[in-house]
Amino acid sequence: MRNTKLPRGARERAEQVLTALKARYPVPATHLQARDAWQLLVATVLAAQCTDARVNTVTPELFRRWPGPKELAQALPGELEEVIRSTGFYRSKAKNLLGAARRVTDVYGGDVPRSMAELTTLPGVARKTANVVLYGAYGINEGLAVDTHVKRICYRLGLTTQTDPVDVEQDLMKLLPQPEWGGFNHRMVWFGRDVCHARGPRCGECEMGDFCPRREPPVARKKNAPGKPHAPS
Repeated sequence: MRNTKLPRGARERAEQVLTALKARYPVPATHLQARDAWQLLVATVLAAQCTDARVNTVTPELFRRWPGPKELAQALPGELEEVIRSTGFYRSKAKNLLGAARRVTDVYGGDVPRSMAELTTLPGVARKTANVVLYGAYGINEGLAVDTHVKRICYRLGLTTQTDPVDVEQDLMKLLPQPEWGGFNHRMVWFGRDVCHARGPRCGECEMGDFCPRREPPVARKKNAPGKPHAPS
């Protein structure tokens, strides 16, 4: 990880943000429905580029047919692809899930590992997914999951100037007490869906309006095609 520089006033704002989020969402919870570490891992992998609501409609049938990693490791790729097709990118997700199921079964005795180093050896599992599983299943705050909501809102609130999720995570780990990391992610996801939308945020309903700088990340601009006028600024 790079040694990133925090924005001016970020530490004070981080305390204000955390206080506001905890008041709005006293009990943080994930949107994904899962009964154990394996189910949470599978659901989180499926949630990439897909809504949690859609994932929650798919996983009951998936777990009915293949209850755990041992059963899924024996699944036929085509059958798994058909079950998860509606989550998008189903071929790569199926490949990763089958690989993860085999590794969890063969290397870890059927138990989802409890460390970042081990979890990220599983196919399809990077830091964000590992953080979700560690906190959601085991209550372990080894890192802080940075999804699209966390990345976007923390930039907007002036908690980071970074756009790479790993660098955003590093900044937030400096700003927030470690016991708060997992809950912060859950609260931010709810806040992003309820209030701080990517487009048209409901600033009039937001308790952070007095200290939010409303910063927006840089957007790569496409070059105008030859012969076409520049769009007005």
